[in-house]
Amino acid sequence: MSAVVVVGTQWGDEGKGKIIDLLSAQADMVVRYQGGNNAGHTVKVDDEEFKLHLIPSGILSDSTVCVIGNGVVVDPGVLISEMDSLADRGISTDRLQVSDKAHVIMPYHKALDKLQEESKGDRKIGTTGRGIGPCYTDKISRYGIRMADLVDSRSLSARLDLVLPYVNGLIEGVYGQTGFTKDQIVAEMAPQADRLRSFVTDTSVLVNDAIDAGQKVLFEGAQGTLLDVDHGTYPFVTSSSPTAGGACTGTGVGPTKISKVIGVAKAYTTRVGAGPFPTELNNEIGDWIREKGKEFGTTTGRPRRCGWLDAVVLRYSARVNGLTGLALMHLDTLSGLDQVQICTAYEVDGKRVENFPGDIQVLSQCRPVYETLEGWSGDLSKARSLEDLPENARKYIDRVSEIVGVPVCIVSVGGRRSETIITEEPF
Repeated sequence: MSAVVVVGTQWGDEGKGKIIDLLSAQADMVVRYQGGNNAGHTVKVDDEEFKLHLIPSGILSDSTVCVIGNGVVVDPGVLISEMDSLADRGISTDRLQVSDKAHVIMPYHKALDKLQEESKGDRKIGTTGRGIGPCYTDKISRYGIRMADLVDSRSLSARLDLVLPYVNGLIEGVYGQTGFTKDQIVAEMAPQADRLRSFVTDTSVLVNDAIDAGQKVLFEGAQGTLLDVDHGTYPFVTSSSPTAGGACTGTGVGPTKISKVIGVAKAYTTRVGAGPFPTELNNEIGDWIREKGKEFGTTTGRPRRCGWLDAVVLRYSARVNGLTGLALMHLDTLSGLDQVQICTAYEVDGKRVENFPGDIQVLSQCRPVYETLEGWSGDLSKARSLEDLPENARKYIDRVSEIVGVPVCIVSVGGRRSETIITEEPF
């Protein structure tokens, strides 16, 4: 078997899109297993840049089958728009398959998302307002509408009869806003259902059959480990499970079929939205990293908070994901600094803390304990082996691997596919 999961090891935005795109050239199938269009992957192919939000990055490889699994929440309008955008650039989406069990982001989910966020005032989580959280809430409370319902008009009608009194009770009774009518929703979504009907199927069968046939299957997560609803910096998290375990629940594939888990990490740390961030650099170096690394959100355009590499976070991610390898991204961004730092532990009330705390209040009090290494300079984009890198850059990679306890198998030295060093083939 050759089934590889790619996960983000930080707060998302680590560069998973490039790794998925790179490995898709070897994969027969790429499967997205959680999240929605609140995530974004930026992929550069030659001089072209693609921003993907729902469709797996593997769609840019000519023969790769792309699957949106049951753990993903799907905004049909966004999916259709993304398909059309790719088609306009000569990229076919005929190889796309969508799980019949994936839940649908309805118009009222987006309305509720914004109303709920506004009601929190200064305690906002920082959601994208795209209806992701309310859709997952309905999924768990069993008020959800799935793709199988969307493409069956009778089923959609029956589900709306059940769901709308509950939804409108919230919108009208709690927030004092106008609710939704059944006719209004059906009129908006019927054309979308017609467009997507042929893509909807039982994707669990497809994925398991591919693995059993010896095909190479790549599982793609969105966001990152510290945004996981169970294992992240709760409540400043997403509403799903970006960790490796989510690949099983989000696709209908058992854990015994997963062969490797590749964790993607930047050579530094970034975060979007509110919440504690121990290594954040609110200074000229943080600004320098942001500008050089182009650290602005793919989906929202928001500037990302930047800081030194947090190895406490990476050790935690290695543990909860069972990482077998690490892809270190944006090494080129740090080129030009006289010194670089790695956070190896925290200090709280004068005590050294080695493990990532689960209590958000404790995390907010953590102060980083740094190890300082000599920096490097020069253009790294032509490097295709570790030997091509400056000595101090190699020392940095080795030290990260040593501290985290996971071998570095991929190093990114630029935005393009070709600007990558692979030390161990994932498949």
